[in-house]
Amino acid sequence: MTTGGTKPTPERFFDMAFAFERTAAIKTAVDLEIFSAVGEGADTVAAVAKRCRASERGTRILCDFLTINGLLTKTGNRYQLTQDSAAFLAKSSPMYLGGTLEFLTSPEVVRNFDNLTETVRRGTVTPEDNHVAGIEQDLWVNFAKAMVPMMMPAALGIADALHIKSSGPVRVLDIAAGHGIFGVVLAQQNPRAEVAAVDWPGVLAVAADNARRAGVHDRYRTLPGDAFKVEYGSGYDIALLTNFLHHYDIPTCTVLLRKVAAALKPGGRAVILEFVPNEDRVSPPIPAGFSLMMLSGTPAGDAYTLAELQTMTREAGFKGVTTHALPTPETVVIATK
Repeated sequence: MTTGGTKPTPERFFDMAFAFERTAAIKTAVDLEIFSAVGEGADTVAAVAKRCRASERGTRILCDFLTINGLLTKTGNRYQLTQDSAAFLAKSSPMYLGGTLEFLTSPEVVRNFDNLTETVRRGTVTPEDNHVAGIEQDLWVNFAKAMVPMMMPAALGIADALHIKSSGPVRVLDIAAGHGIFGVVLAQQNPRAEVAAVDWPGVLAVAADNARRAGVHDRYRTLPGDAFKVEYGSGYDIALLTNFLHHYDIPTCTVLLRKVAAALKPGGRAVILEFVPNEDRVSPPIPAGFSLMMLSGTPAGDAYTLAELQTMTREAGFKGVTTHALPTPETVVIATK
């Protein structure tokens, strides 16, 4: 059955079938520092090739492909950055995202999509493809090292949603802290905030290093181990659950949220950062599409709707939920004990 009155076109088929080309092109351009070169004024094939130590033939074809895909512009034989590539792909930009490709295109992530047909048939991953197997993995150390620039807008948004600057003394529990930037930003903005970060030891080494760079290491301590097993302590004002619940099924998330609630003071808040699709589960595209990532790398993870998150928090003992939009595809959900 088809909808609408337009004629069929294979354009979307080709767009999806050749999507791997775009991933490889942007990864190669970042590896060679193509965007940085153009931003520095190397705007011809010869100049870019020389700056990037690449062949002129390869540089021409790659730069034209990047132009076709909206990451460069071309006038005559000269290239320029677009607004987006200048902001996110030139190394001189404070919003540079090129480093996140180390994680997003890592073999551990990509190989799971090579097995997607069998994963769909099973409805879950094999043990060797499980990214949340309950053991420390190099994958998450790489994640912690790579993802700070991508997560910074959300970290700042969470700080604003919590009015952290005017909150006075607060104790923050950062669960599955990863790079640690969410807790670090709270500590930066509130000199009376103390942070306890939970994650695997190798990952926490990255978070602690970020805390040192930010000048908040004297108020930053670590609780190494499995987030489901580590003893959190109690009396926290804020618990951060950023990009974590989506790795697990609803019953497992509810169990974790009960543990979090027990660690919070009365009136304490659990701050949940997630890709939250609408009830139709097909919109908006990025939050809804995130479910496929969870299918490919976790036994039972998913992108949860607001109604599902509300049910989880209510069953875990939280009273109310508020939502806060971000300048990213994610949503902040704050549950109050």
